Amino acid sequence: MLKFLIAVFVLSSSVHLFGQWLPDYRFTNHPDSSLTSPNNARCIAASGNIIHAAWYDNRDGNYEIYYKRSSDDGASWGPDIRLTVDNAVSQRPSIAVSGDYVHIVWNDRVSNEEIYYKQSTNSGISWGANIRLTNDPNLSTYPSVSASGNVVIAAWSENRDGNYEIYCKRSADFGITWGADTRLTNDAGVSLQACCAVTGLIAHVSWHDNRNGNDEIYYMRSTDGGLTWGADTRLTTLTGVSFFASMQAAGQFVFAAWVENTDGNPEIYSKRSTDAGLTWEANVRQTNNPAISIRPTVSISGSNFHIVWQDNVDGNDDIYYRYSTNSGASFSSIERLSNDPAFSVYPCHTVSSAGIHCLWRDFRDGNWEVYYKRNPTGNLVNVVSISGETPSVYSLKQNFPNPFNPVTNIVFELPVSSQVRLSVFDITGREVEVITNELLSAGSYKMDLNASSYPSGVYFYRLKTKDYTETRKMILVK
Repeated sequence: MLKFLIAVFVLSSSVHLFGQWLPDYRFTNHPDSSLTSPNNARCIAASGNIIHAAWYDNRDGNYEIYYKRSSDDGASWGPDIRLTVDNAVSQRPSIAVSGDYVHIVWNDRVSNEEIYYKQSTNSGISWGANIRLTNDPNLSTYPSVSASGNVVIAAWSENRDGNYEIYCKRSADFGITWGADTRLTNDAGVSLQACCAVTGLIAHVSWHDNRNGNDEIYYMRSTDGGLTWGADTRLTTLTGVSFFASMQAAGQFVFAAWVENTDGNPEIYSKRSTDAGLTWEANVRQTNNPAISIRPTVSISGSNFHIVWQDNVDGNDDIYYRYSTNSGASFSSIERLSNDPAFSVYPCHTVSSAGIHCLWRDFRDGNWEVYYKRNPTGNLVNVVSISGETPSVYSLKQNFPNPFNPVTNIVFELPVSSQVRLSVFDITGREVEVITNELLSAGSYKMDLNASSYPSGVYFYRLKTKDYTETRKMILVK
C-alpha cells in the first residue's frame, strides 16, 4: 500500500527518529480470563489514527467477543463493547479495517463450531448483526480476515472432508453479502492456521500443512479479489517443522514469517516477495538463540516491515520486536517489549499513520489479561513544516513531479489547527490507503510520497478537514 517515505517526522523544529515504546497499558481489568487469539490472525487493526481491537473473555460466565477502539492513535481507549450475546463459546477473533469499515470474524459454538462475521460501517461506533459464514456439521475454526476497499476475504480451517483443509469466502460489497465457500487445499495432509491478506484485487493466503511428512508453509494467491485462485506454492523446504505462518501484503510486497525448528529449537524465519507473490526470495533467519521463539506476527507500511513475536530467551516468555526501514532488505536489532516474571504470550500488532501498536495476553496479575503497548512514532511518515507563516485559506497543491516515478511531493496549507485526513484512491474510487489522519497546527506542509511498491496507474489524493475537502489527480508511470 502507498505510504509516505519513512524516517523523519518534523513538526515545527522538533525531529524524532523512530521514537520509543511507551509503558505497558493494562487493556482489560477484571478477575476472569481475557485472551488474544491463539491463532496467527490479527486482533488489532488501524485506519489513520483510529485503532480497533478485539479479544475474547469469560467475564459473563462463558467466552464472548469484545471490542474497543481508540480515536487518538492509542493514547486513550473507549469502553469495552460486547459483540456476541449467546450461551455458547465465542472465541479467536480476527479483525480488519478498510476506511470506515471494520470487519470481525470469529469461532462460535452456538450450534456447531462455525465462523461468524460482524461489521461496522462507521469506524466501530455501532455494529450490525452477526452473519454466519459457514454451515456444515463439522468443525470450522481458526479464522482470519482481511479487507481492501470493498473486497473482504475470510479464510479458515475445516474438516468437512475428513481432514482439515483451508477454505475461504469473499465479499465484493464491503461484507454485506458473501459468495460460496472455496476449498483452497486438497491433499491428505492436515492444513491449518490460515492467514489472509488482500491489497487491491490481489489476495494472499498462507498456512501450514504436513502433506510432505512434516509441516511446511504454503501460499496461494488470487488476482481477482478471491474469485479464483492459483496453484499452491511451497515457501519452506527445510528439514524441520514449519508452522505459525503470518503474512501481510502492500502493493507489490508480500512479507511472511513463521516458526522453524531446523536448527534444533524453534526460531523465527521470514521471506518476502517483491512482485505480489509471483516469486519469493530466500529465507531470512530473524532469531538466533537457544530458547523457543514462536508466534510471529508481521505488518507492512510503505518501506517499513515490522515483526513481533514471543520468546523465552531471557528465562520466561516475553514479547519481542524488530523492524526494517528498507522493505525487508535488512532489520534492526531486537527489542524486548514486555519484561515481567509472568507469561506474556500470543502477540499481535498493527501500524497506524505514525505508530505501531501491540496487544498480547499476560499473566502478571494472577489471571490472564490483555496488555497493550505502543510506539507513537514507530511507523513514521514524512511530514515537514515548510513555513512558519499562517496561510489565509486552506489549499491542496498539485503534486510535483506529475507524472512521477516513484516519488512525488504534496504540499498543503492549513489556516487553523485541523484534524487532517489525507487519503489516496485508485481510478475506480476505491480508497487505497489513509495516509495520515492526525491533528496538525496551522501552517504549510510538504509530504514526500513514495509509491515504489504500487502499480502504475492513475490515482487521486484527497485532503479532508472539518471545513475543507479537495481532491487532485496524480499519475504513477513506471
